[in-house]
Amino acid sequence: MMRMLSIFQYPFIQNAFLAGSLVAIVAGFAGYFLITRGLTFAGHALSHIGFAGAAGALVFGANPFLGLLLFTVTAGIGVGVLGKKLTEGDISTGIIMTLMLGLGALFISLYKGYAERAYSILFGTILGISTANVVVTAIFGAVTLIVLAVIFRPLLFASIDPEVAEARGVPVRALGIIFMILVAIAVSISVQIVGVLLIFTLLVGPAATATRLARQPVNAVILSMALGLCYTWLGIFLAANSPWPVSFYIAAISFCVYLPVRLLAPALDHGKNHHRKDCGAETA
Repeated sequence: MMRMLSIFQYPFIQNAFLAGSLVAIVAGFAGYFLITRGLTFAGHALSHIGFAGAAGALVFGANPFLGLLLFTVTAGIGVGVLGKKLTEGDISTGIIMTLMLGLGALFISLYKGYAERAYSILFGTILGISTANVVVTAIFGAVTLIVLAVIFRPLLFASIDPEVAEARGVPVRALGIIFMILVAIAVSISVQIVGVLLIFTLLVGPAATATRLARQPVNAVILSMALGLCYTWLGIFLAANSPWPVSFYIAAISFCVYLPVRLLAPALDHGKNHHRKDCGAETA
């Protein structure tokens, strides 16, 4: 056991835990609203759109994170503007994603550098995160959490009942755009942990479990972040002591936790309507 714990003396392991913790908290918070608003596909699509941006940055010799952030934020704004209603989100997201995937394929074909840099975007490189990466993650993560905390109540109201919220003067469209920008940032900083192919692991996995175990929105958000932290910490620890990647462990743990909750707690589905009523009462 002491030998396994000795990995914490290495700076790259410390950086991985710090960055992973920050990402898990941000993804857990944003993921709750992705599920509540029915926009899980948007989170998935933004990760692929971000890959096109990162690949393009590689072609032009720029930092892949900057390209990823530029593309995801731009796409997030586009989804927020084009989607007049929450139900239109998937349509506008799909249209934008097809264009960006085409660009990504073009950029990859033009890239002549090391293939590992492109693959790291797909699968994540958490054990290769530098101190500078941790600082960048902390800055963007803090901004995202602060903004989410500020708009929490009106965003929750707009997510549960957008028509009533709009009738009461809540800026539903503006909140939708702001939220999609925050999701874009969450996706961008999460890519370095699990890669674009498994972004659902941190954005949706913990939140999906939390919403089945907690009725109150605040409790669900806290539980979502806590689960994300547990998945990430355990995934990093296991990966550091084995040849398998962190993203695999995080995805496997997330699935193994969600499955029994989904199968063995059907009574919680009966409380779904009560959850929505509680949400509406809290935001009223």
